[in-house]
Amino acid sequence: MKLLMIDDDTGLCELLSEYLTAQGFQIECVHDGEQGLKQALEHDYALILLDVMLPKLDGFEVLKQLRQKKLTPVIMLTAKGEDFDRIFGLELGADDYIPKPFNHRELLARVKAITRRIEHITSLTNNSSNKLSVNNIIINLAAREASVDEHPLSLTGTEYEVLALLVKHAGEVVSKEQISEEVLGRRLASFDRSIDMHVSNIRKKIAEFNSAERIKTMRGTGYVFIQGE
Repeated sequence: MKLLMIDDDTGLCELLSEYLTAQGFQIECVHDGEQGLKQALEHDYALILLDVMLPKLDGFEVLKQLRQKKLTPVIMLTAKGEDFDRIFGLELGADDYIPKPFNHRELLARVKAITRRIEHITSLTNNSSNKLSVNNIIINLAAREASVDEHPLSLTGTEYEVLALLVKHAGEVVSKEQISEEVLGRRLASFDRSIDMHVSNIRKKIAEFNSAERIKTMRGTGYVFIQGE
């Protein structure tokens, strides 16, 4: 699978390029936001690793403009302890984040968690019967698409996975820990709000077409997808 890394730290790019290539990935590196956005829009990548602090165009603006045209999975590379960067990146549609400095193995685990979804899509594409329908939400598992009242929802890969998991367990409490492990491929860390942000994004996108509550927060526990009448 082909990855794009947008980071102005050329030394880090070289190290990660060597490491990820050894793990079976193809990786291209660019070192400023403008060129990174151009590459991301003109070519198809399985995943983009996007730094926040970039020359010419910062990572947030790259992500914002990218999401207007493409839903390529994005992992944000944020400064350690910068909660604002993480939350804002997730609000803009990032699939996950990892704070710098990070362990290469941890990054690899995050990358594999997302690329496994793509492999799973391929195994489902020929089976058109893979659909779920609950409370006017339709999940097409083969096409990885979701709709409400026949209106397509523009979801990122992570948002889709979260919604599909909740719909599969409609009427049941799904813990944040379970969502993090099944969707992001990692344990939920203390004070990690990534799942909350993904659910918030899903709610906003559903509300554009239907304002009825569908995902209920169970304080201190997780979420329940409401089955409806």
